[in-house]
Amino acid sequence: MNTSGPVDQGLRLIPFRGLRYVPERVGSLAAVTSPPYDVVVRPDGLHHLESADPHNIVRLILPQADTARDRHRQAAATLDRWLAEGVIAPDPDPVLYVYEQRNDEILQRGLIGALALSPAAEGIVLPHEDVMDDVVADRAELMRTTGAHLEPLLLTYRGDGGTATGAGAVIDRTVLREPLLATTTEDGFRHRLWAVTDPSDRREIETDLARHQALIADGHHRWATYLRLQQEQTAPGPWDYGLVLLVDTVRHPLQVRAIHRLLRNLPVSRALKALTGHFRVQRVEGPLPRALDVLAEAAAAGNAFLLAGDGGFHLVDRPDPALLARTVRADRPDAWRTLDATVLHSALLDEVWRIPDAPEHIGYIHDTAAAVEQAERLDATAVLMHPVREEVVRDLARQGVTMPRKSTSFGPKPATGLVMRSLTLD
Repeated sequence: MNTSGPVDQGLRLIPFRGLRYVPERVGSLAAVTSPPYDVVVRPDGLHHLESADPHNIVRLILPQADTARDRHRQAAATLDRWLAEGVIAPDPDPVLYVYEQRNDEILQRGLIGALALSPAAEGIVLPHEDVMDDVVADRAELMRTTGAHLEPLLLTYRGDGGTATGAGAVIDRTVLREPLLATTTEDGFRHRLWAVTDPSDRREIETDLARHQALIADGHHRWATYLRLQQEQTAPGPWDYGLVLLVDTVRHPLQVRAIHRLLRNLPVSRALKALTGHFRVQRVEGPLPRALDVLAEAAAAGNAFLLAGDGGFHLVDRPDPALLARTVRADRPDAWRTLDATVLHSALLDEVWRIPDAPEHIGYIHDTAAAVEQAERLDATAVLMHPVREEVVRDLARQGVTMPRKSTSFGPKPATGLVMRSLTLD
């Protein structure tokens, strides 16, 4: 996603003093990491992480208390205590970090730093999804109270594919050295982190990134939080920058997965009954991987969803054109109007099922099997989605058109807990 024009109009990534776990003070680095806060499947995933190590990062990003205010205060007190005890310590100097994730099939490398904030209208950092105000408010209060950015966003940019100079060249040179840390998490990913300390390397990165714009791949709510907190400040300072991981997807293409919906108060039987006359409904044989193959085939021809929660699977496709004409906004590009997420929210949730988009009614779950399990346990409906293509996401973002919230899940996502940013040290 190159931009033409002055170099000072692109991405600006600056060094910072990372907060990192002291390996000698924890059971293992893997045991204190977590997926991003919105990927943790609650409550089972939360309890699993809490029990993995008493210092697991989930105690900061998802603290547990009776009220939101108490949760945020607890997170701040925990962070202060861990710093005082030497469980977490700041690196001695501001640096940029090279971060690598690898398993048997994927190699992803990028740069972690503090990125200068900019509104979407400037075209430097492009969002592609809407956000929920209550989530932004919660993340904002957590950041205010802790005075820290606890997990990096995942942003992508499109480099020129060259390896002789630029950020990619610096990354390639850096990974030849001994890393600051190396660990393997239980999902099989191996993680390594290096510091970029040479001033000439940092200038090379700065010059290269200034020619590019970025797409928010994961972390829309946290980016919106960064912008909200920046607007509250009366003078320039650390709040003008946000913790991010920048990945060049020409060199390291990301995977795009769907985010599924859990309709907490809607049994499958009621959901199916309401669809009569609006969509075609067919029962699909399991197991889950086979049912997802059927969904993929149907999604290639048009809007399609897979409902689960009653022990079976139901393919929902071929929406009534009159329903779509009545419910889907006409002032958006065709690529937006035909998104599965658009049809789901405009036609199904708003019109057919009449379900408010609020946490007590709709849960957003990344893991397909977990969505089905929770629906069956709660006598609810899981709406399983098929992933949207990355080129569709980028094209809409370039047009300034945001997709319905939680439309995509890019990955692999950075592990939370390997490096954090204090807003009092910069």
